[in-house]
Amino acid sequence: MAKLKAKMSFDPDRGPIFSVRFAIALLLMVAGIAWIVFYYTGVTLPGEFSDTGVALKEKGPAFMKDLKDWNYLIGFGAFFLGLMISAHPSTPLGRGRGVVVGMLGCFLLGLAWICTYYAISQDTSKLPIFDDLDQKNLMVGIAFMAVGFTFATRWE
Repeated sequence: MAKLKAKMSFDPDRGPIFSVRFAIALLLMVAGIAWIVFYYTGVTLPGEFSDTGVALKEKGPAFMKDLKDWNYLIGFGAFFLGLMISAHPSTPLGRGRGVVVGMLGCFLLGLAWICTYYAISQDTSKLPIFDDLDQKNLMVGIAFMAVGFTFATRWE
């Protein structure tokens, strides 16, 4: 019987290690980060210019240029949605110590995001993403803390 338990892909007392919900949560988090990184590096950074300053080649897809700052909402929204989905008890972050790690991690990341923004608020050009978001950095920090509360509701 002990060998059978060892061969199973989950611990019967804790639940499955990998689930469909966990895969969706990871996919959303990675997609959100990828969206933000692609928008910042592939669209907002300048393309190639001639000696006279005329743009030779625009960067990035046109629909992303049209969305402008909404790209950050899409990226951060997907990331935060993935974190909230991972707070479910069928995922490793949604039970046991994972809840505490997720909760404290989100609270501390939100606090660090806001403190970093205030520390560099005079010259936000020092950090990528922060320079584009400006005052919206406060919303990102508060959103991290709000996601921390979704983990807090699962804490037993």
